Amino acid sequence: MSTRIVLLRAVNVGGAQLPMADLRAIATDLGARDVSTYIASGNLLADVPDEPETFDRALERAVEERFGFFREVISRTPAQVAAALEAHPFEVLEPKFSYVSFLAGEPTAEAISKAETYETGDDRWQVIGTEMHIRYADGAGRPQMKADSIGRALRVPGTARNLNTVRKLLDLAG
Repeated sequence: MSTRIVLLRAVNVGGAQLPMADLRAIATDLGARDVSTYIASGNLLADVPDEPETFDRALERAVEERFGFFREVISRTPAQVAAALEAHPFEVLEPKFSYVSFLAGEPTAEAISKAETYETGDDRWQVIGTEMHIRYADGAGRPQMKADSIGRALRVPGTARNLNTVRKLLDLAG
């Protein structure tokens, strides 16, 4: 068993309703222990059995079978999340305007170069390993950059959490 911070992409938005009680139950059915969730946006903390990658893919399948929609599952150890937080390359003016997008893999240099061609205004982003760090000048609700276009150019799915949420997840993971 290993403790993981498990993040589901885009739940409880756009019609993809996933009650956190159901997410906890599914994770438990898959053999996870000490399961908890934080806010209703697909944040799960658990000790997962076997290989984390195997658990993540099983959770994706179980959510799709039960709810009829597919959502990527991306997990990290608490140490990996702490390292990502420490690596955040931008000055944090407002923690809720700064994000870490946890990616399913490392984008290629070619994909990053393509993503860098998109206009960002005063918003900033940078890929460091398997995380994309973002700072929105005016908040995620009023972005100057087209984060979805940049994400598609990177060709690696990810799920973003603001720094407040990242810190809280680390606190909860102990």
